[in-house]
Amino acid sequence: MARSDANTLKIFAGRRSRDLTERICRHLDLPVGLGKTEEFPDGELIVKTDEDVRGRDCFVVLSTAQPVNENIMELLIFVDCLKRASAARVNAVIPYFGYARQDRKDEGRTPITAKLVANMIASAGATRVIALDLHAAQIQGFFDIPVDHLSAAPVLLDHFRAIRDELGDLVLVSPDVGNVKVATMYASALDGELAIVDKRRVSGTKVNTANLIGDVKGKAVVMMDDMISTAGTVCEAARLVMDEGAEKVIVGVTHAVLSGLAMERLAESPISSVVVTNTIPGGARFDPIRDKLVELCVGPLLGDAIHAIHHNMSVSALFQRGVGTKR
Repeated sequence: MARSDANTLKIFAGRRSRDLTERICRHLDLPVGLGKTEEFPDGELIVKTDEDVRGRDCFVVLSTAQPVNENIMELLIFVDCLKRASAARVNAVIPYFGYARQDRKDEGRTPITAKLVANMIASAGATRVIALDLHAAQIQGFFDIPVDHLSAAPVLLDHFRAIRDELGDLVLVSPDVGNVKVATMYASALDGELAIVDKRRVSGTKVNTANLIGDVKGKAVVMMDDMISTAGTVCEAARLVMDEGAEKVIVGVTHAVLSGLAMERLAESPISSVVVTNTIPGGARFDPIRDKLVELCVGPLLGDAIHAIHHNMSVSALFQRGVGTKR
């Protein structure tokens, strides 16, 4: 990438997405924008940019993961700061979009919080959003501004293709019925077979898995999903396929949310490898599963999208490299 963009393109980092932003900027051969977020003793945040952004194309990188509400507020303030500093465009780069699971009313008297957050980001002054593997594809339509919904599949596929020979006979297992479309496309891309776990959810934190549709005996199992949250679904599915004779289980996800008892469950599970991307910062919280963890970088993928958007080029090629979305 050309450093000539340095005068017209500025990429800023939220506090908890600094490492990913630095990787994006290295890919583009650009410095990270000079800006900072500070916290007052009462918890209020203030954002300040330390360089001129007037007339510039600005991007703010911040995943709205834990602490979700604090990160959302920082993103909103950062967008407002750049808008009031007369940036020509303010693009919100949200590698992981929090509240994505609250995308519809599935019972009475409940909110659609994903739409509320989308409204707030647009109202703050964002002119565009870049997101990776939204939990529900229709969230793109919640925004009244353009959304580039990228897939981390190219990054994950590069990893699995590199180890494809050592996997031998391969089965892509969908841990639930809603993920069958993605599992089918990964199976095709990796020349593997397909199996499906029939999942029955008991509550928001407890999942019972009942039946396996397909044959995994003597084969390596790979389970792909957009995220691991509490890890209940994937760990129960892993035990099920091992009981059915699978040789080993590898899990691949875009977003390592890993909340609640997720670390303990993964550490104690028969899963041999957990492949994640760096959309959500890991650090020391990954220590309980460090021996199982493979962390991939989505910085170049996001960097390519930022470069295309800044130069008013098509982003379609990045979409075409994906394998689809859950629904």
